[in-house]
Amino acid sequence: MNEYENKDELLDKEEEEGSEDSRDSGSDYEQICSMCRRPESKCGKLMNLPGGLNICPDCMQRSFDTFKQSGIDINSLPKIPLGRIDLSNLNLGGMQPGQGVKKKKKEEKKPQPELKFSDVPRPHLIKAMLDEYVVGQEKAKKVLSVAVYNHYKRVFSDGQDGIEIEKSNILLIGPTGSGKTFLVKTLAGLLKVPLAISDATALTEAGYIGDDIESVLSKLLMAADNDVDRAEHGIVFIDEIDKIAKKQNMNSRDVSGESVQQELLKMLEGSKVEVPVGATSKNPMVPTATLDTKNILFICGGAFPDLEEIIRQRLKGANSIGFSSNLQESTEDKDKVLSQVNMEDLRKFGMIPEFIGRLPVLATLETLNREYLVRILKEPKNAILKQYQKLMAMDEVKLEFEDGALELIAEKALEKETGARALRSIIEEYMLDIMYEIPRDDSIGRVVITRDYLEGKGGPRIILRGMEQLPG
Repeated sequence: MNEYENKDELLDKEEEEGSEDSRDSGSDYEQICSMCRRPESKCGKLMNLPGGLNICPDCMQRSFDTFKQSGIDINSLPKIPLGRIDLSNLNLGGMQPGQGVKKKKKEEKKPQPELKFSDVPRPHLIKAMLDEYVVGQEKAKKVLSVAVYNHYKRVFSDGQDGIEIEKSNILLIGPTGSGKTFLVKTLAGLLKVPLAISDATALTEAGYIGDDIESVLSKLLMAADNDVDRAEHGIVFIDEIDKIAKKQNMNSRDVSGESVQQELLKMLEGSKVEVPVGATSKNPMVPTATLDTKNILFICGGAFPDLEEIIRQRLKGANSIGFSSNLQESTEDKDKVLSQVNMEDLRKFGMIPEFIGRLPVLATLETLNREYLVRILKEPKNAILKQYQKLMAMDEVKLEFEDGALELIAEKALEKETGARALRSIIEEYMLDIMYEIPRDDSIGRVVITRDYLEGKGGPRIILRGMEQLPG
């Protein structure tokens, strides 16, 4: 005797199995629309109809629109249960029920080239490449170039002669907006090694609310596409390192200051650390990988506010008599004072001696003045002005800035006291009306931004197409 009592039960069973097969077709397959043949990833969630048919929202809406344009009221049509619709004679391009799935295209990961010592540029070449993107900071660029080159010398040295080169991590000191993070980003991009940037203010001692120390390395592993070998030759930049200085006159436990410095010691020196894969915190459900940090270059950066006062006190005490008694006066300039920083000054600031000892390479960055800010606007390979000129060129409009306009932008940035970081927001504010109005008029061929326009005393200079070569 048949398992099903009538044809209706058999039809219901087939519909249920057909819909499950189309939905649970495995991660390698996705449904396609029976009408437009687009996969679900392109057209959105499909509606599953009896007989293995899948309809996307666009095709369904077009069907409704067709009914409406024909004057047919859908609500007036007789309601037929979906399970009783006979689709056996329906021909959609020869498609048979069950063919409503399509294999997904797998993204092929390009194999990353293995880093070799022959691929690491010499110090003068590293600095030359940095010069294309970073304006000024000559001393810092030179220190970074030599330190990075020596680091990879150490990585690729065999050590068979018994001489083991010690690890040389780097500490960058400079005011906010002076280019610490940008220097490291540019450096990692030139060397084509994975880079992880972390903020020290988010780090806390293990067991407390906040990111554990291992989260720094998990970001590096993600940047290396979970390739442990690539990650072990990468760069980690820990910003705002001055925020984990030892807190003075604190009665409670300092879980984000000195204790974080203590936990970073082994990582900076070189140790094997269990790192969660695909997450920034350890979890029993998350797989882990072992990362050896002995070949990872750690670069720490911070503004270290009021560090100049500590340096001045040391210089004043050491040179209060004799021919060098006027040294304190000659170092009143903030940058000159900061360039004379030593380990003792950092210890007085609140960094523990063990932590400072693992950052033997010191580099100080200068405060950016108006001249540097103007150069930053127009000289680097990816300068801000060049970016806006490229945006306008896509509308076939040539964009120019007068020198007076650039000087005004630099002056506005100095007032904000955030260095080069303020330039983008200032230009964005001034360029809003230009970017909105210019694409309206196809007759405009060139736009010149003047100082008067930025000061609100007039408009930009507009030159129509065909008149670009005329003077003025």
